[in-house]
Amino acid sequence: MNFAAFLGISLVVILSPGQDTALTIRNTLVGGRGGGIATAAGVVSGLATWTVASSAGLAALLVASQPLFLAVRLVGAGYLIFLGLQALYGAIRRRDHPTEAIRPPTGPRLRRTIAYRQGLISNLSNPKIVVFFLSLFPQFVDRGQASFARLLLLGLIFCTITFTWLTLYAVVVARIGDFLRRDRVRRALEATTGLVLVGLGLRLATEPR
Repeated sequence: MNFAAFLGISLVVILSPGQDTALTIRNTLVGGRGGGIATAAGVVSGLATWTVASSAGLAALLVASQPLFLAVRLVGAGYLIFLGLQALYGAIRRRDHPTEAIRPPTGPRLRRTIAYRQGLISNLSNPKIVVFFLSLFPQFVDRGQASFARLLLLGLIFCTITFTWLTLYAVVVARIGDFLRRDRVRRALEATTGLVLVGLGLRLATEPR
């Protein structure tokens, strides 16, 4: 197993901004550092689920079934669009009601639970993750090795790097939160992340398999 090559490819994929990054930033703006970290935990829980499914061969069945694969893709696209429209609505509402509290009227635990759930559902409903796992991981497992254990190990490494990176995003965004939560800046960021999420959802729904 060429671990250096695996690590390099993983870093390129993880560090490239995508829906997980956009969702983490958005939930950090809404729920603070705790919301961002909870989102990262949800994303990694989804990745861990796909790791086990890929290692057991279940993910291959999903990819092989075109109707099921399409259903997962459409659900994922719809969920991203929903979250994007939700963010856009929040930006518009803050423009029309600038005196409203920045954070939603819910307790910290509930906000973290919602953020975790959003990260989990977003990742689980992203079929591109399944294709990525099936196409990348087997290349780094040699024949004759305990492939199941090796795949789980690679998945654990990938999950750990992802959680670290998204948590770093949450910490940085929270640290500069006072600036980002200025009314005009916050509206612009929330609108931008909303558009990004909608765009990602539309691309996921319309791109060929």
